[in-house]
Order: sequence, then structure tokens, then C-alpha cells
Amino acid sequence: MPTFTALTTLTGKAKAEALGDAMERLTPEPTGVGVFEVEDGSGLWEVGGYFTEAPDEAGLALLAAMHEAKPFAVSELPETDWVAHVRRELAPVEAGRFFVYGSHDADKVPGDKIPLLIEAAMAFGTGHHGTTLGCLRALDHLIDTGFTGAKVADIGCGTAVLAMAAARVWDGQFMASDIDQVAVEVAEANLKANDMGGQVTCLEAAGFDHPDLKAVAPYDLIFANILKGPLVALSPDIAANLRKDGFAILSGILNEQADDVIAVYAENGLTLRRRDEIGEWTTLLLQKES
Repeated sequence: MPTFTALTTLTGKAKAEALGDAMERLTPEPTGVGVFEVEDGSGLWEVGGYFTEAPDEAGLALLAAMHEAKPFAVSELPETDWVAHVRRELAPVEAGRFFVYGSHDADKVPGDKIPLLIEAAMAFGTGHHGTTLGCLRALDHLIDTGFTGAKVADIGCGTAVLAMAAARVWDGQFMASDIDQVAVEVAEANLKANDMGGQVTCLEAAGFDHPDLKAVAPYDLIFANILKGPLVALSPDIAANLRKDGFAILSGILNEQADDVIAVYAENGLTLRRRDEIGEWTTLLLQKES
């Protein structure tokens, strides 16, 4: 079945959301509509829709004009077995002592590495993205210093690969939360695939807004691999839920945004200990003042 996309950009969240709502009423109807802020400081928002039949380009042009957006770029996507494609493209990833792989590469796991199985169909958080890889490297560095995390939280966990990595190394309480219930289900499936069922508690929550997360605090280590905006908003909560001398590993930060994030967390009592740039992404290792 062919798939069509229609994408545009415009300024302002309210206008973008209004355009997204209007797209939902098109004929033929889109199978999905997304509204996202472009994370480059430009103030632009991207609005896009997916269609299983050719969209009404005249209707799209009218909507773009009405909402002061750029003309829609309409494309037909080739039919692709995306899971098979991802399996071909995603080679195993090494991050220090950790080895992240798909089941199709099970025969490549080195005997001296800690294996983390993440299926290709669950590609966000496989370790291939610079943010996840950076977090795993920061964790590997912490372990090398002799640090031990008996209470660890993975906020915005995605596949929960970070919580799983910590639970492979240490004994304790490990929490993984995400605002998306589907991500929570993916996290639980990954734990079962790694024979780690019950080692990490997976929850649907926004930030620390869950009684089970608060009950375990204060944490020795908190992961938050999300985006600059949520990281800034969460800075007081991360500081409040971290023990003295505890660490936070933050990513989802564009290189040019890193100094702003560092400054906000410094205001909340966290000091930069390490920063790592991988491509356009920065990972920060911060420590709470004693």
C-alpha cells in the first residue's frame, strides 16, 4: 500500500496546532497528523500528515495559506519492509563494556561485553542514536570511577535500554518511566527479551509524577534522555529527587543548547563533571553538590 506524506512549517505553537486540527478534517483523511517544535531555536513548528491515498493538494494549499504556513511538500514513500531495512542498517553498537544488538546479530555478542538486546522494530533507544550512545558511555565512565547506583531512575525511558544497562551492573531498585504507554509496554517487552523481568519497574508518568517514583527517591543516578525543553522544566525535580553527591546523565541536547542546560542545572545545585559530543548531540554528566 502506498504512503504519502505532506509536510510544512510555520511560526507559533497555536497556529501549528490549529493547522494540525484542520488537517484531520481533510478528505481523504490522513492516517496520522503530527505537530512538532523544530528544536533549533528558530521558533518554527513542523506539521505533517500521513496518507494511504494521494492527499488533496488543493485543500492542503488552501490550509497552508489560511494558517500562514509554507506550501506543503507532498511525497510518495516507496513501499519498504522497514523492520528488515532497519535490521540491515543497524549494526551492533559498543559503548565501553556494553554491547547493544538485535536478535539477528545474537551470534556477534562478545564474551567480554554486557549484552543488551533491543529489537530493530523498537529502534528508538537502540544505542545507534548519539543521545543513547552518549548516555551509555557516561554510565560506562561512572562505573570505571567505582561509582555504584543502588537506586536508579530512567525518565523518558523509551526502550529502557539505560535502566537495563544499570541493572545489568548493579543490584538495587531500578525505575523506568515514560509519558507514552506504548513506550512502557516496549520497555517491559525488552526486559523479558533480556531475561530481566522484574528487575526494572516500568511506569507511565510525566517526569516524577508518580507515587512509586517518589517512594524510591532520593536516587543515586537519574537518566533523562529527552529534549532541552523538558530537561529544563524537570531540573528542579531532578535535583530534588537526587541524593547529595548523586549523578544525573542528561541527553537529547543539541550541541549549541548544552551551555544553557548546564547553566539551569547549576542554578539547581548540579555541577558539570563531563560532556560528550556525538555528532550534533551532547550528553552531560552532572553531580549534585554535597
